[in-house]
Amino acid sequence: MRSLSLALLVIVGCSSERPSSALDRVKRSGVLRWGGDIQGGEPYVFEDPKRPDGLTGFEVEIAEALARELGVKAKFVQNDWSTLVPSLERGTFDLALNGLEVTAAREQRIRFTRPYYLFAERLVARAGDGRIRDLASLRGLRVGTLANSLAWDLLGASGAERVPYEGQEEPFLDLAQGRTDAVLLDDIIVARYGNKPGLAVVADVAEGRYGIGVRRGEDDLWAAVDGALGRLARSGALREIFRRWQIDGPRQERLAEQGGDEAHPVGRRRPLDAHQLGLFLQGAAVTVLISASAMLLAILGGLFLAVARLPSPVAWRRPLRWAATAYVEIFRGTPVLLQLFVIYYGLAGVFPLGAYAAAILGLGLNYAAYEAEIYRAGIQAVPRGEIEAAHALGMTGALTLRRVILPQAFRFSLPGVANDFIALLKDSSLVSVITVVELTKRMTIAAVDLGDWAAPGALCALMYFAMSYPLSRLARRLEAHLGGPR
Repeated sequence: MRSLSLALLVIVGCSSERPSSALDRVKRSGVLRWGGDIQGGEPYVFEDPKRPDGLTGFEVEIAEALARELGVKAKFVQNDWSTLVPSLERGTFDLALNGLEVTAAREQRIRFTRPYYLFAERLVARAGDGRIRDLASLRGLRVGTLANSLAWDLLGASGAERVPYEGQEEPFLDLAQGRTDAVLLDDIIVARYGNKPGLAVVADVAEGRYGIGVRRGEDDLWAAVDGALGRLARSGALREIFRRWQIDGPRQERLAEQGGDEAHPVGRRRPLDAHQLGLFLQGAAVTVLISASAMLLAILGGLFLAVARLPSPVAWRRPLRWAATAYVEIFRGTPVLLQLFVIYYGLAGVFPLGAYAAAILGLGLNYAAYEAEIYRAGIQAVPRGEIEAAHALGMTGALTLRRVILPQAFRFSLPGVANDFIALLKDSSLVSVITVVELTKRMTIAAVDLGDWAAPGALCALMYFAMSYPLSRLARRLEAHLGGPR
Protein backbone atom coordinates (compact mmCIF):
# COMPACT_ATOMS: atom_id res chain seq x y z
CA MET A 1 0.00 0.00 0.00
CA ARG A 2 2.86 2.34 0.84
CA SER A 3 4.46 1.57 -2.54
CA LEU A 4 1.21 2.37 -4.33
CA SER A 5 0.90 5.70 -2.49
CA LEU A 6 4.49 6.57 -3.35
CA ALA A 7 3.88 5.73 -7.01
CA LEU A 8 0.79 7.94 -7.08
CA LEU A 9 2.76 10.81 -5.54
CA VAL A 10 5.46 10.40 -8.19
CA ILE A 11 2.88 10.39 -10.98
CA VAL A 12 1.14 13.47 -9.58
CA GLY A 13 4.48 15.21 -9.14
CA CYS A 14 5.54 14.41 -12.67
CA SER A 15 2.23 15.54 -14.11
CA SER A 16 2.47 18.83 -12.28
CA GLU A 17 5.82 19.46 -13.95
CA ARG A 18 4.43 19.02 -17.44
CA PRO A 19 4.41 22.16 -19.58
CA SER A 20 1.02 23.84 -19.59
CA SER A 21 1.35 25.03 -23.20
CA ALA A 22 3.34 24.56 -26.36
CA LEU A 23 5.36 27.73 -25.76
CA ASP A 24 6.03 26.61 -22.20
CA ARG A 25 7.20 23.24 -23.54
CA VAL A 26 9.68 24.92 -25.87
CA LYS A 27 10.99 27.27 -23.20
CA ARG A 28 11.38 24.48 -20.64
CA SER A 29 13.28 22.30 -23.09
CA GLY A 30 15.36 25.27 -24.26
CA VAL A 31 15.09 24.00 -27.85
CA LEU A 32 12.92 25.07 -30.78
CA ARG A 33 12.73 22.07 -33.13
CA TRP A 34 12.09 22.93 -36.76
CA GLY A 35 11.58 20.48 -39.58
CA GLY A 36 13.00 20.70 -43.08
CA ASP A 37 14.62 18.66 -45.83
CA ILE A 38 18.33 19.02 -46.59
CA GLN A 39 17.64 17.63 -50.07
CA GLY A 40 15.97 20.97 -50.83
CA GLY A 41 19.49 22.35 -51.05
CA GLU A 42 20.76 25.87 -51.49
CA PRO A 43 19.71 28.47 -50.47
CA TYR A 44 17.11 26.99 -48.08
CA VAL A 45 18.96 24.56 -45.82
CA PHE A 46 21.98 22.46 -46.74
CA GLU A 47 25.21 21.11 -45.31
CA ASP A 48 27.81 23.79 -44.68
CA PRO A 49 30.93 23.07 -46.77
CA LYS A 50 33.02 24.93 -44.16
CA ARG A 51 31.61 22.87 -41.29
CA PRO A 52 30.97 19.23 -42.22
CA ASP A 53 28.75 18.72 -39.18
CA GLY A 54 26.84 22.02 -39.57
CA LEU A 55 24.02 23.41 -41.69
CA THR A 56 23.65 26.72 -43.49
CA GLY A 57 21.05 28.49 -45.60
CA PHE A 58 18.72 31.46 -45.27
CA GLU A 59 16.11 29.37 -43.44
CA VAL A 60 18.77 28.19 -40.99
CA GLU A 61 19.48 31.84 -40.19
CA ILE A 62 15.76 32.61 -39.83
CA ALA A 63 15.27 29.66 -37.46
CA GLU A 64 18.23 30.76 -35.35
CA ALA A 65 16.95 34.37 -35.25
CA LEU A 66 13.50 33.21 -34.15
CA ALA A 67 15.00 30.99 -31.47
CA ARG A 68 17.00 33.92 -30.12
CA GLU A 69 13.83 36.00 -29.98
CA LEU A 70 12.22 33.25 -27.88
CA GLY A 71 15.29 32.80 -25.68
CA VAL A 72 16.02 29.22 -26.80
CA LYS A 73 18.24 27.38 -29.30
CA ALA A 74 17.18 26.16 -32.74
CA LYS A 75 17.45 22.45 -33.57
CA PHE A 76 16.99 21.12 -37.10
CA VAL A 77 15.01 17.89 -37.66
CA GLN A 78 15.48 16.18 -41.04
CA ASN A 79 12.21 15.22 -42.72
CA ASP A 80 11.09 14.54 -46.28
CA TRP A 81 9.63 17.76 -47.70
CA SER A 82 6.45 16.17 -49.02
CA THR A 83 5.54 14.90 -45.53
CA LEU A 84 6.37 18.02 -43.50
CA VAL A 85 2.71 18.68 -42.68
CA PRO A 86 1.81 15.19 -41.40
CA SER A 87 5.08 15.02 -39.46
CA LEU A 88 4.28 18.38 -37.85
CA GLU A 89 0.80 17.14 -36.98
CA ARG A 90 2.17 14.07 -35.21
CA GLY A 91 4.63 16.14 -33.15
CA THR A 92 7.95 15.26 -34.80
CA PHE A 93 9.00 18.91 -34.46
CA ASP A 94 7.57 22.24 -33.26
CA LEU A 95 7.65 24.18 -36.54
CA ALA A 96 7.67 23.36 -40.23
CA LEU A 97 10.08 25.78 -41.91
CA ASN A 98 11.36 24.80 -45.34
CA GLY A 99 9.85 26.61 -48.31
CA LEU A 100 6.39 25.51 -47.15
CA GLU A 101 3.94 27.31 -49.41
CA VAL A 102 0.75 28.70 -47.92
CA THR A 103 -2.13 26.97 -49.68
CA ALA A 104 -5.81 26.60 -48.85
CA ALA A 105 -5.44 22.84 -48.35
CA ARG A 106 -2.57 23.24 -45.87
CA GLU A 107 -4.37 26.03 -44.00
CA GLN A 108 -7.12 23.55 -43.24
CA ARG A 109 -4.66 21.32 -41.41
CA ILE A 110 -2.03 23.57 -39.78
CA ARG A 111 -1.76 27.24 -38.86
CA PHE A 112 0.65 29.49 -40.72
CA THR A 113 2.49 32.50 -39.37
CA ARG A 114 2.82 35.68 -41.39
CA PRO A 115 4.87 34.98 -44.54
CA TYR A 116 8.64 35.20 -44.26
CA TYR A 117 9.27 35.23 -48.02
CA LEU A 118 7.25 36.18 -51.12
CA PHE A 119 8.08 34.28 -54.30
CA ALA A 120 6.95 33.86 -57.89
CA GLU A 121 6.15 30.65 -59.74
CA ARG A 122 8.55 30.73 -62.68
CA LEU A 123 8.10 28.84 -65.94
CA VAL A 124 11.21 27.52 -67.72
CA ALA A 125 11.48 25.85 -71.13
CA ARG A 126 14.15 25.00 -73.67
CA ALA A 127 15.36 28.06 -75.54
CA GLY A 128 13.43 28.61 -78.75
CA ASP A 129 10.45 26.42 -77.81
CA GLY A 130 7.58 28.64 -78.95
CA ARG A 131 4.94 26.30 -77.56
CA ILE A 132 5.61 27.39 -73.97
CA ARG A 133 4.12 30.81 -73.24
CA ASP A 134 2.02 30.60 -70.05
CA LEU A 135 0.05 28.14 -67.93
CA ALA A 136 -2.67 27.73 -70.56
CA SER A 137 -0.09 26.65 -73.16
CA LEU A 138 1.01 23.69 -71.01
CA ARG A 139 -2.08 21.54 -71.60
CA GLY A 140 -1.03 18.04 -72.64
CA LEU A 141 2.70 18.75 -72.17
CA ARG A 142 5.05 17.08 -69.68
CA VAL A 143 6.00 19.60 -67.02
CA GLY A 144 8.31 18.89 -64.09
CA THR A 145 7.87 20.24 -60.58
CA LEU A 146 7.88 19.22 -56.91
CA ALA A 147 4.98 16.97 -55.91
CA ASN A 148 2.38 18.45 -53.55
CA SER A 149 3.61 22.01 -54.11
CA LEU A 150 1.77 25.15 -55.23
CA ALA A 151 3.20 24.61 -58.72
CA TRP A 152 1.84 21.04 -58.62
CA ASP A 153 -1.67 22.42 -57.98
CA LEU A 154 -1.33 25.05 -60.72
CA LEU A 155 -0.24 22.44 -63.25
CA GLY A 156 -3.12 20.18 -62.29
CA ALA A 157 -5.56 22.98 -63.10
CA SER A 158 -3.79 23.75 -66.39
CA GLY A 159 -4.22 20.26 -67.83
CA ALA A 160 -0.48 19.58 -68.07
CA GLU A 161 0.97 16.13 -67.47
CA ARG A 162 2.69 16.61 -64.12
CA VAL A 163 6.10 14.95 -63.63
CA PRO A 164 6.96 14.77 -59.89
CA TYR A 165 10.47 15.24 -58.50
CA GLU A 166 11.94 15.09 -55.01
CA GLY A 167 15.04 17.22 -55.62
CA GLN A 168 15.65 20.72 -56.99
CA GLU A 169 18.16 20.09 -59.77
CA GLU A 170 16.69 16.97 -61.39
CA PRO A 171 13.76 18.76 -63.13
CA PHE A 172 16.16 21.00 -65.05
CA LEU A 173 18.44 18.09 -65.98
CA ASP A 174 15.50 16.26 -67.51
CA LEU A 175 14.31 19.39 -69.31
CA ALA A 176 17.76 19.93 -70.82
CA GLN A 177 17.81 16.28 -71.96
CA GLY A 178 14.40 16.63 -73.62
CA ARG A 179 12.65 14.24 -71.24
CA THR A 180 10.13 16.95 -70.30
CA ASP A 181 8.73 20.02 -72.06
CA ALA A 182 8.92 22.60 -69.26
CA VAL A 183 9.56 23.18 -65.56
CA LEU A 184 7.44 25.22 -63.14
CA LEU A 185 9.11 26.02 -59.82
CA ASP A 186 9.67 28.84 -57.33
CA ASP A 187 11.87 31.65 -58.61
CA ILE A 188 14.46 31.00 -55.87
CA ILE A 189 14.90 27.45 -57.15
CA VAL A 190 15.03 28.54 -60.78
CA ALA A 191 17.69 31.17 -60.03
CA ARG A 192 19.92 28.58 -58.32
CA TYR A 193 19.39 25.47 -60.45
CA GLY A 194 17.77 26.53 -63.72
CA ASN A 195 20.82 28.16 -65.35
CA LYS A 196 21.52 25.15 -67.57
CA PRO A 197 22.75 25.62 -71.16
CA GLY A 198 19.86 25.66 -73.59
CA LEU A 199 17.20 26.64 -71.03
CA ALA A 200 15.38 29.95 -70.78
CA VAL A 201 12.93 31.58 -68.38
CA VAL A 202 9.55 32.07 -70.05
CA ALA A 203 7.50 34.00 -67.49
CA ASP A 204 6.40 34.36 -63.88
CA VAL A 205 2.86 32.97 -63.82
CA ALA A 206 1.79 33.30 -60.16
CA GLU A 207 2.85 34.56 -56.74
CA GLY A 208 3.09 32.63 -53.50
CA ARG A 209 4.13 32.91 -49.85
CA TYR A 210 6.36 30.85 -47.60
CA GLY A 211 4.98 30.54 -44.09
CA ILE A 212 6.01 28.76 -40.91
CA GLY A 213 3.64 25.97 -39.99
CA VAL A 214 2.47 25.40 -36.40
CA ARG A 215 0.25 22.62 -35.08
CA ARG A 216 -3.44 23.29 -34.54
CA GLY A 217 -4.23 24.16 -30.94
CA GLU A 218 -0.78 25.59 -30.17
CA ASP A 219 -1.93 29.18 -30.46
CA ASP A 220 0.54 30.52 -27.89
CA LEU A 221 3.50 29.15 -29.81
CA TRP A 222 2.00 30.46 -33.06
CA ALA A 223 1.56 33.94 -31.55
CA ALA A 224 5.13 33.96 -30.19
CA VAL A 225 6.69 32.86 -33.48
CA ASP A 226 4.47 35.15 -35.54
CA GLY A 227 5.35 38.09 -33.30
CA ALA A 228 9.06 37.32 -33.45
CA LEU A 229 8.88 37.04 -37.23
CA GLY A 230 7.08 40.39 -37.40
CA ARG A 231 9.81 42.04 -35.34
CA LEU A 232 12.48 40.60 -37.64
CA ALA A 233 10.61 41.92 -40.68
CA ARG A 234 10.06 45.42 -39.28
CA SER A 235 13.62 45.79 -38.01
CA GLY A 236 15.08 44.89 -41.38
CA ALA A 237 16.86 41.82 -40.00
CA LEU A 238 14.87 39.52 -42.27
CA ARG A 239 15.83 41.35 -45.43
CA GLU A 240 19.43 41.51 -44.26
CA ILE A 241 19.40 37.71 -44.28
CA PHE A 242 17.97 37.79 -47.80
CA ARG A 243 20.67 40.16 -48.98
CA ARG A 244 23.39 37.88 -47.65
CA TRP A 245 21.89 35.07 -49.70
CA GLN A 246 21.21 37.29 -52.73
CA ILE A 247 17.48 36.58 -52.74
CA ASP A 248 16.21 40.05 -51.78
CA GLY A 249 14.06 42.10 -54.12
CA PRO A 250 11.25 44.66 -54.34
CA ARG A 251 8.65 42.01 -53.63
CA GLN A 252 10.02 41.56 -50.10
CA GLU A 253 9.18 45.18 -49.21
CA ARG A 254 5.63 43.99 -48.49
CA LEU A 255 6.76 41.62 -45.74
CA ALA A 256 6.69 44.22 -42.97
CA GLU A 257 3.04 44.93 -43.83
CA GLN A 258 1.96 41.30 -43.89
CA GLY A 259 0.07 39.94 -40.90
CA GLY A 260 -0.31 36.44 -39.57
CA ASP A 261 -3.14 34.40 -41.02
CA GLU A 262 -6.36 34.14 -39.12
CA ALA A 263 -7.17 30.74 -37.71
CA HIS A 264 -9.00 28.68 -40.30
CA PRO A 265 -11.49 25.97 -39.36
CA VAL A 266 -10.06 22.48 -39.41
CA GLY A 267 -10.89 20.89 -42.72
CA ARG A 268 -12.36 17.45 -43.06
CA ARG A 269 -10.26 14.70 -44.51
CA ARG A 270 -11.52 13.96 -47.98
CA PRO A 271 -12.41 10.33 -48.65
CA LEU A 272 -11.04 8.27 -51.48
CA ASP A 273 -13.33 8.61 -54.48
CA ALA A 274 -13.69 6.91 -57.86
CA HIS A 275 -11.18 9.30 -59.44
CA GLN A 276 -8.51 8.46 -56.85
CA LEU A 277 -9.25 4.76 -57.21
CA GLY A 278 -8.69 5.07 -60.95
CA LEU A 279 -5.32 6.73 -60.31
CA PHE A 280 -4.39 3.92 -57.92
CA LEU A 281 -5.23 1.36 -60.60
CA GLN A 282 -3.02 3.26 -63.06
CA GLY A 283 -0.19 3.18 -60.52
CA ALA A 284 -0.69 -0.57 -60.03
CA ALA A 285 -0.59 -1.10 -63.80
CA VAL A 286 2.70 0.80 -64.01
CA THR A 287 4.09 -1.33 -61.16
CA VAL A 288 3.14 -4.58 -62.92
CA LEU A 289 4.48 -3.40 -66.29
CA ILE A 290 7.84 -2.32 -64.91
CA SER A 291 8.20 -5.38 -62.65
CA ALA A 292 7.33 -7.90 -65.37
CA SER A 293 9.62 -6.25 -67.94
CA ALA A 294 12.50 -5.97 -65.48
CA MET A 295 12.06 -9.59 -64.38
CA LEU A 296 12.22 -10.80 -67.99
CA LEU A 297 15.46 -8.87 -68.43
CA ALA A 298 16.77 -10.28 -65.15
CA ILE A 299 15.97 -13.88 -66.15
CA LEU A 300 17.76 -13.59 -69.48
CA GLY A 301 20.70 -11.67 -68.01
CA GLY A 302 20.97 -14.03 -65.03
CA LEU A 303 21.03 -17.06 -67.31
CA PHE A 304 23.85 -15.57 -69.37
CA LEU A 305 25.85 -14.69 -66.24
CA ALA A 306 25.35 -18.14 -64.73
CA VAL A 307 26.59 -19.86 -67.90
CA ALA A 308 29.50 -17.43 -68.17
CA ARG A 309 30.61 -18.34 -64.64
CA LEU A 310 30.77 -22.09 -65.35
CA PRO A 311 34.30 -23.57 -65.11
CA SER A 312 35.90 -24.17 -68.48
CA PRO A 313 39.34 -25.28 -69.66
CA VAL A 314 39.06 -22.93 -72.63
CA ALA A 315 41.44 -20.02 -72.07
CA TRP A 316 39.36 -17.34 -73.81
CA ARG A 317 36.43 -17.96 -71.45
CA ARG A 318 38.39 -17.04 -68.31
CA PRO A 319 38.12 -13.25 -68.78
CA LEU A 320 34.39 -13.70 -69.43
CA ARG A 321 34.07 -15.66 -66.19
CA TRP A 322 35.96 -12.98 -64.25
CA ALA A 323 33.80 -10.24 -65.78
CA ALA A 324 30.60 -12.10 -64.90
CA THR A 325 31.80 -12.63 -61.33
CA ALA A 326 32.69 -8.94 -60.99
CA TYR A 327 29.25 -7.96 -62.35
CA VAL A 328 27.44 -10.14 -59.82
CA GLU A 329 29.47 -8.84 -56.88
CA ILE A 330 29.16 -5.17 -57.89
CA PHE A 331 25.43 -5.23 -58.52
CA ARG A 332 24.71 -7.26 -55.39
CA GLY A 333 27.03 -5.11 -53.30
CA THR A 334 25.59 -1.69 -54.18
CA PRO A 335 22.05 -0.35 -53.55
CA VAL A 336 19.57 -0.55 -56.40
CA LEU A 337 18.55 3.03 -55.57
CA LEU A 338 22.09 4.21 -56.34
CA GLN A 339 22.10 2.22 -59.57
CA LEU A 340 18.85 3.89 -60.67
CA PHE A 341 20.30 7.35 -60.02
CA VAL A 342 23.47 6.54 -61.99
CA ILE A 343 21.59 5.08 -64.96
CA TYR A 344 19.00 7.85 -65.20
CA TYR A 345 20.97 10.95 -64.19
CA GLY A 346 24.64 9.99 -64.18
CA LEU A 347 24.65 8.56 -67.70
CA ALA A 348 22.17 11.04 -69.17
CA GLY A 349 24.89 12.90 -71.07
CA VAL A 350 26.09 9.82 -72.97
CA PHE A 351 23.20 7.36 -72.70
CA PRO A 352 19.91 9.25 -72.24
CA LEU A 353 16.95 7.04 -71.37
CA GLY A 354 13.33 7.75 -70.58
CA ALA A 355 12.16 7.22 -67.02
CA TYR A 356 10.37 3.94 -67.77
CA ALA A 357 13.26 2.52 -69.78
CA ALA A 358 15.74 3.48 -67.04
CA ALA A 359 13.50 1.93 -64.38
CA ILE A 360 13.25 -1.37 -66.25
CA LEU A 361 16.95 -1.43 -67.07
CA GLY A 362 18.02 -0.53 -63.54
CA LEU A 363 15.85 -3.14 -61.81
CA GLY A 364 16.60 -5.74 -64.49
CA LEU A 365 20.37 -5.34 -64.24
CA ASN A 366 20.25 -5.47 -60.46
CA TYR A 367 18.10 -8.58 -60.24
CA ALA A 368 20.09 -10.31 -62.99
CA ALA A 369 22.92 -10.62 -60.44
CA TYR A 370 20.63 -12.42 -58.00
CA GLU A 371 19.10 -14.63 -60.71
CA ALA A 372 22.61 -15.64 -61.79
CA GLU A 373 23.28 -17.07 -58.32
CA ILE A 374 19.94 -18.92 -58.29
CA TYR A 375 20.70 -20.50 -61.68
CA ARG A 376 24.24 -21.34 -60.61
CA ALA A 377 22.82 -23.22 -57.62
CA GLY A 378 20.37 -24.99 -59.95
CA ILE A 379 23.20 -26.02 -62.27
CA GLN A 380 25.18 -27.41 -59.37
CA ALA A 381 22.12 -29.42 -58.30
CA VAL A 382 22.09 -31.41 -61.57
CA PRO A 383 23.44 -34.92 -60.80
CA ARG A 384 26.99 -35.36 -61.98
CA GLY A 385 26.15 -38.78 -63.35
CA GLU A 386 23.72 -37.38 -65.89
CA ILE A 387 26.36 -35.03 -67.22
CA GLU A 388 28.87 -37.87 -67.52
CA ALA A 389 26.25 -40.02 -69.27
CA ALA A 390 25.65 -37.26 -71.80
CA HIS A 391 29.38 -37.08 -72.50
CA ALA A 392 29.49 -40.85 -72.85
CA LEU A 393 26.81 -40.63 -75.52
CA GLY A 394 29.05 -38.31 -77.48
CA MET A 395 27.34 -35.01 -76.66
CA THR A 396 29.49 -31.91 -76.86
CA GLY A 397 29.74 -29.55 -73.88
CA ALA A 398 27.36 -27.06 -75.50
CA LEU A 399 24.83 -29.75 -76.36
CA THR A 400 25.01 -31.19 -72.83
CA LEU A 401 24.43 -27.74 -71.42
CA ARG A 402 21.42 -27.13 -73.66
CA ARG A 403 19.71 -30.52 -73.42
CA VAL A 404 20.67 -31.86 -69.99
CA ILE A 405 21.94 -29.19 -67.61
CA LEU A 406 19.88 -26.06 -68.29
CA PRO A 407 16.41 -27.68 -68.45
CA GLN A 408 16.92 -29.30 -65.04
CA ALA A 409 18.67 -26.28 -63.54
CA PHE A 410 15.86 -24.01 -64.63
CA ARG A 411 13.31 -26.38 -63.09
CA PHE A 412 15.20 -26.37 -59.80
CA SER A 413 15.43 -22.59 -59.91
CA LEU A 414 11.77 -21.80 -60.56
CA PRO A 415 10.72 -21.39 -56.88
CA GLY A 416 13.56 -18.96 -56.25
CA VAL A 417 12.73 -17.02 -59.41
CA ALA A 418 9.09 -16.72 -58.33
CA ASN A 419 10.16 -15.44 -54.91
CA ASP A 420 12.47 -12.90 -56.54
CA PHE A 421 9.60 -11.68 -58.70
CA ILE A 422 7.62 -10.95 -55.52
CA ALA A 423 10.58 -9.02 -54.12
CA LEU A 424 11.01 -7.12 -57.39
CA LEU A 425 7.33 -6.18 -57.36
CA LYS A 426 7.88 -4.38 -54.05
CA ASP A 427 11.29 -2.96 -54.95
CA SER A 428 9.70 -1.29 -57.97
CA SER A 429 8.52 1.42 -55.54
CA LEU A 430 12.09 2.79 -55.68
CA VAL A 431 11.69 3.96 -59.27
CA SER A 432 9.66 6.94 -58.05
CA VAL A 433 13.02 8.70 -57.50
CA ILE A 434 13.39 8.93 -61.29
CA THR A 435 9.89 10.43 -61.79
CA VAL A 436 7.94 7.20 -62.39
CA VAL A 437 4.55 7.44 -60.66
CA GLU A 438 4.01 3.83 -59.64
CA LEU A 439 1.70 2.53 -56.91
CA THR A 440 3.62 3.70 -53.83
CA LYS A 441 4.28 7.16 -55.27
CA ARG A 442 0.62 7.46 -56.18
CA MET A 443 -0.25 6.58 -52.57
CA THR A 444 2.01 9.30 -51.12
CA ILE A 445 0.63 11.94 -53.50
CA ALA A 446 -2.94 10.96 -52.65
CA ALA A 447 -2.22 10.86 -48.91
CA VAL A 448 -0.89 14.42 -48.86
CA ASP A 449 -3.65 15.62 -51.18
CA LEU A 450 -6.44 14.03 -49.11
CA GLY A 451 -4.90 14.77 -45.72
CA ASP A 452 -5.18 11.10 -44.77
CA TRP A 453 -2.52 8.39 -44.74
CA ALA A 454 -4.58 5.53 -43.33
CA ALA A 455 -7.02 4.92 -46.20
CA PRO A 456 -4.55 5.42 -49.10
CA GLY A 457 -1.96 3.33 -47.25
CA ALA A 458 -4.44 0.52 -46.65
CA LEU A 459 -5.55 0.57 -50.29
CA CYS A 460 -1.92 0.53 -51.48
CA ALA A 461 -1.11 -2.43 -49.21
CA LEU A 462 -4.20 -4.28 -50.42
CA MET A 463 -3.19 -3.81 -54.04
CA TYR A 464 0.36 -5.01 -53.41
CA PHE A 465 -1.04 -8.07 -51.63
CA ALA A 466 -3.44 -8.75 -54.50
CA MET A 467 -0.51 -8.68 -56.92
CA SER A 468 1.99 -10.66 -54.84
CA TYR A 469 -0.24 -13.33 -53.27
CA PRO A 470 -0.85 -15.25 -56.55
CA LEU A 471 2.92 -15.28 -57.12
CA SER A 472 3.44 -16.57 -53.58
CA ARG A 473 0.95 -19.37 -54.20
CA LEU A 474 2.70 -20.18 -57.47
CA ALA A 475 6.06 -20.39 -55.71
CA ARG A 476 4.64 -22.80 -53.13
CA ARG A 477 3.10 -25.03 -55.79
CA LEU A 478 6.37 -25.11 -57.68
CA GLU A 479 8.23 -26.09 -54.53
CA ALA A 480 5.70 -28.84 -53.88
CA HIS A 481 5.90 -30.05 -57.48
CA LEU A 482 9.69 -30.20 -57.30
CA GLY A 483 9.66 -32.09 -54.02
CA GLY A 484 10.48 -29.13 -51.75
CA PRO A 485 9.11 -28.75 -48.19
CA ARG A 486 5.33 -28.27 -47.90
